[in-house]
Amino acid sequence: MKTAYFDCFSGISGDMCLGALIDAGVDFDAWRQMLGALPVDGYALRRERVLRSGISAASVYVDLTSAQPERGLLEINQIIDSGALPDQVKASGKAVFENLARAEAKIHATTPEKIHFHEVGAVDAIIDVVGTVLGLHMLGVDRVLVSPLPMGRGFVRCAHGVMPSPAPAALGILADGQIPVYGVDADMELVTPTGAALAATLSSGCGALPLMRVKQVGYGAGKREYSRPNLLRLIIGEQADE
Repeated sequence: MKTAYFDCFSGISGDMCLGALIDAGVDFDAWRQMLGALPVDGYALRRERVLRSGISAASVYVDLTSAQPERGLLEINQIIDSGALPDQVKASGKAVFENLARAEAKIHATTPEKIHFHEVGAVDAIIDVVGTVLGLHMLGVDRVLVSPLPMGRGFVRCAHGVMPSPAPAALGILADGQIPVYGVDADMELVTPTGAALAATLSSGCGALPLMRVKQVGYGAGKREYSRPNLLRLIIGEQADE
């Protein structure tokens, strides 16, 4: 069984997932071409090789070329369904956004159908989510596992204003208790709502690195530099079938 283990020693976000997948061997040009079939525009994709604490990693950028509208869950599902993507990729991508919508709706005392995303509805979030699911599919991953998630503190600024870190949506997504979390002495956002939704939706288990024969390793870089290496490590290997 081909297993992807997300080693989240500095948290997880959508762009870190993309970078880790590209660094682990996803063909960037083929991946970008497949994402280009989604009926959204106003963006361009590029990658860079960066260093974080002396470790070489991939950083993927979604450069916006025009203003993006707010989108609701229905619009996002229609975009995903309209793309020429495998059915499994479509289903998983929509499931991630549905998790996000439920968490946001609970925080704002409304329903998932009435949520109009700001950051999460923009094209960069769509690329983060669908691009991560597509990358795992292109690598032939059968199972996703994650490590426990470190949670920072302090405050983050978003479209709704200043919010505490961890962001309420991120904690809401993780409130089912399936993925353990722990606090770290860091005034920063380590786990974003998108990262939390990807981990909670795609993973089938959480814990230490399992027994496997390692085949590929990738490092995805966060956009900021901290005192700790702002990286997500992706370890892909073969596990014995249970």
